[in-house]
Amino acid sequence: MTGGAAGHGEPITIRAGRRSVTVSRPDKVLFPADGVTKRDLAEHYARVAPAMLPLVREHPVALERFPDGIEGMRFYHKNIKHTPEWVRTVTVGKRGGELNQVVVDDAATLVWMADQACITPHIWLSRADRLMNPDQLIVDLDPPEGKFAEARRVALVVRSLLDDLGLPSYPKTTGGKGIHVMVPLDRRATFEDVRAFADGLAAVLAADDPRRLTTEFRKEKRGDRLFLDMGRNAYAQHAVAPYAVRPRDGAPVATPLDWSEVEDRRLKPERFTIKAVGKRVESGDDPWGPLHPRSLTKPRAQLRRMSS
Repeated sequence: MTGGAAGHGEPITIRAGRRSVTVSRPDKVLFPADGVTKRDLAEHYARVAPAMLPLVREHPVALERFPDGIEGMRFYHKNIKHTPEWVRTVTVGKRGGELNQVVVDDAATLVWMADQACITPHIWLSRADRLMNPDQLIVDLDPPEGKFAEARRVALVVRSLLDDLGLPSYPKTTGGKGIHVMVPLDRRATFEDVRAFADGLAAVLAADDPRRLTTEFRKEKRGDRLFLDMGRNAYAQHAVAPYAVRPRDGAPVATPLDWSEVEDRRLKPERFTIKAVGKRVESGDDPWGPLHPRSLTKPRAQLRRMSS
């Protein structure tokens, strides 16, 4: 990585894969409590790209941007009109029209998004070539504030159910208070089918532990129960990308985990910061390894039998 007179805010260049990407205003502080700058953000995405790209490649992306840092204005940039010629985009349909969205295919695109003050990229659960057929299912475990330990406990319960259904699963911190459990899919099922299956999973889980788990969408009706959120498993919905930075003090990162880490009662999401995760990736740590996409055909039939 090379730079100019960054102390005065002149643009710098960051090597990302086969390209050198210009980052303007590199000393702009995005996380005031931590002193994390736009340069730090761009360098993070360059560092984690080898681990991140296999998990996000070909997925349309919504950019969560903070031009003045996390204490300033936030907006989701979903309709991209101007990009460098080497940044790939795809047209996606929406109710009443279309959107032009970035598709992440290389490290340079990740760094370019950081230059746009995109702290968090949010990916579709499907790829650009088959938008109606997701390549993953996500169980979003959303506990009450301050109860990450409950998300950790429930993640293990979710893994056990998915194991019973013959579905391999992969956990990640969200960079917030919860955990995502991801199931890679073979892209045969439509979003409608995947959402129905996800809702069936949630129903079985909530029925087994109604005092601590709920599918209730309204917060005021959840009480102290963990919300089993399956809403991301639908067309045009998004999930925080693996290795994405989140707009919170500490600059936490949504981090893929090994199940042995989730089994550890000492697990704390705040340990996965922009600095720590970059080192983790550079050390060769790859907790998910090669993914193994599966069909939902047999698990769907088995889940019906569980629910009857």
